[in-house]
Amino acid sequence: MTIEELTTTIRKLNSKAGQMKMDLHDLAEGLPTDYDKLMEVAEETYQIYKQLDDLKKQLKQMENK
Repeated sequence: MTIEELTTTIRKLNSKAGQMKMDLHDLAEGLPTDYDKLMEVAEETYQIYKQLDDLKKQLKQMENK
């Protein structure tokens, strides 16, 4: 993957991560309604932010070569 492709992927994922954060926030504000969805949404949000962090680290390494 090139730096440009990685940057594009990060931008797209960053947008999705922002939406997931808002979804998790909305779900938390509505508690106890839909509490059964909390763990699923939290896990999805965590995974997206972890992937985003990993890609940013990869990009930084590629830029420093």
